[in-house]
Amino acid sequence: MYFSMEHNLDVGLLRAFLTVVETGGVTRAAAVLSVSQAAVSQQVKRLEEVLECRIFERQGRHLVLAPAGERLLAQARRLVAQNDELLATMRTPPFEGEVRLGVPYDIITSIVPAILRGFAKAQPRVRVSLVCEDSRVVREALRQPIDRGGVDLALTTELDCGRHGETLRTDRLVWVGAAGGDAHLKDPLPVSLGAPTCVFRPIAIEALGKARRNWRAVCEVSRLEPVHAVLEAGLAVAPLLRSSVPDRFEILGRDAKLPPLPEFRINLYVPPGLSPAARILAEHVRAAFSGPRKSLHNN
Repeated sequence: MYFSMEHNLDVGLLRAFLTVVETGGVTRAAAVLSVSQAAVSQQVKRLEEVLECRIFERQGRHLVLAPAGERLLAQARRLVAQNDELLATMRTPPFEGEVRLGVPYDIITSIVPAILRGFAKAQPRVRVSLVCEDSRVVREALRQPIDRGGVDLALTTELDCGRHGETLRTDRLVWVGAAGGDAHLKDPLPVSLGAPTCVFRPIAIEALGKARRNWRAVCEVSRLEPVHAVLEAGLAVAPLLRSSVPDRFEILGRDAKLPPLPEFRINLYVPPGLSPAARILAEHVRAAFSGPRKSLHNN
């Protein structure tokens, strides 16, 4: 569809209009805009021609807003502000450097890829280095200097949320096994518990103890590859966050006679004094959790 020039507002005309309103007259507006009074008067006249209405009325020596000018005022301010914001955004050069993100093993495959794709597209000159450890280790890395293995930001899975942290989502810890498997029926129960630093390990052990369920450890590492291998072979069950369970595994219900497990928080830790690139990465992390919960599943 073809549009004539009359369908496009010149932001410069709106800026002149706003300056006249804010300074109280053409003379002062001309001084602020560093142009002649005639130029400001011409811009106001041109704006009235485009809008096909009078926006100022003269009362003695003073200009006052006409009814149409009063209607225009708020929208003109918004359009000029959006124009200035757009220019500032587009003229800002892409950030460079490196951001270190700490992520626990239990959510890295289900959440992080989408975050990294979006951030890399928005900030192609920024390198993201992942530090993948258990949540407890990741939080400790926040206190370490970057050159000694520290991280700028940290995602964690925890029962609570600490200082400089914000909870992005809650997710229940569930028992998981092979589809159609029978590991949950065995006595003692074969369990993949994670490393000693895994936050799920003491929770699962306590729940089994309260249920008086005998168990034996089959896999005691936190990396997901061996955990998934044990599950897929039907050799054990494991406690995992519901949103991180791959479709090929089965979430075991009450009929499995396993004790219920609590909800965990997925937290983002954003300490003060971050670089602009790290702050932008934090926004990408938040955005990844703002959509439907199903977006976190590992397909």
